[in-house]
Amino acid sequence: MADTKAKVPLSSILPPLIFGTATFNYQYNLDPYELDTTGLVQQALEYGVRAFDTSPYYGPSEEILGAALDTDFVRNNVPREDHFLITKVGRISSEHFDYSKEWVYKSIQRSLQRLKTQYLDLVYCHDVEFVSEEEVLEAVKELRRIRDEEGTIRYVGISGYPLPVLCSLAKRILRETGEPLDAVMSYANFTLQNELLATSGMQQLKDAGVDVVPNASPLSMGLLRRNGVPVGSMGNWHPSTDGLRAAVKRASDFCDRHDETLEFVAIRYALETWLHVGSSVGSRGDPASGVPWTRESIEQVGGDRLGVSVMGVSKSSELEKTMQVWRSILDGLENGAETARLAGRWKRDHEWSMNRRKAVQILADGIKEHLDEFLDYTWESPDKDFLDKRAAKKGDLRLPEPWLTPAQSPQRDGSIEPADSILPLR
Repeated sequence: MADTKAKVPLSSILPPLIFGTATFNYQYNLDPYELDTTGLVQQALEYGVRAFDTSPYYGPSEEILGAALDTDFVRNNVPREDHFLITKVGRISSEHFDYSKEWVYKSIQRSLQRLKTQYLDLVYCHDVEFVSEEEVLEAVKELRRIRDEEGTIRYVGISGYPLPVLCSLAKRILRETGEPLDAVMSYANFTLQNELLATSGMQQLKDAGVDVVPNASPLSMGLLRRNGVPVGSMGNWHPSTDGLRAAVKRASDFCDRHDETLEFVAIRYALETWLHVGSSVGSRGDPASGVPWTRESIEQVGGDRLGVSVMGVSKSSELEKTMQVWRSILDGLENGAETARLAGRWKRDHEWSMNRRKAVQILADGIKEHLDEFLDYTWESPDKDFLDKRAAKKGDLRLPEPWLTPAQSPQRDGSIEPADSILPLR
């Protein structure tokens, strides 16, 4: 069992690039068990990725990730102390939540078993906007009790979509417990379309003492793509309005006219901009800059904290392209030329990265002109028709019908369209 009473801030050790595994589920793949997830995880580790995010809410994701990490390759090359495991508690299905201390404890025990680990590096309360603040407080207190008394958790945070809810909870948790949250993960709030995490959320979270604020879903749950939102087993589930979708189509056409695709610009813009803008709530962990089989230091890319992002991929080609973009971004940082040299890349990749950043910024300005009145638009979460089915028997670890929110991945109930892009859907 690990000694998990945190000795150092999360920001000192969390890698700034996190592999999100919501894609290890049926929304993005007809049968995730048929994916070469073991090969994909190994490839990610070979690229230098050292953090994985999952949830019991993501269908079989925890079990698949646990199996992928339970190999001789991982044990011999990236032992448990060298990679981060992040999971969540509280959300069971689209309309069922249980934040009680009894369920939180059982959920943690199940996650430990599924992930085949003795401890979890970071645990979030999942989609906190769907329950009361009092319930979130109960769950946070139980997670901290497990951390302090049983040593199977290291850091505790919350996740969700509406920034006012996340900020309010972070402040209340500090006020009523005297201890700030280690992390608050926000999704779809720092993208080409919506930058509210930077302009209104980040400072409030810092004021609440939050150490790290990861940015997830840089493509806004698949909205910012040439082909539009993915329509799969959940049907036309994305909460964006017809007007916003039409604006995104115009922005995509603009990119096409300049021989670019919207998703390529969107993911580079979000990753690169948040790396800088989110640095004050970022981290100093292994940056995965590409120096082969070396435990890297943030000092190699300038020494500053880097804004943390979560990527979601399900295919080797998606991972390869995302890592190509990520490494090019790092090449543009201070000491980037030396990093590129050590990683065996072109001696002028630093210069190329700086020029690419300027080009992406110009394109981003044009995209924002087309998004116009929908800049910083947010949708309701939960919507007005949400019903929390609390009648489900507490303590029953069997999941109800696993229909999940659009931000995550549902169980398959019919066919879905295979993803045809080489960048992540989210």
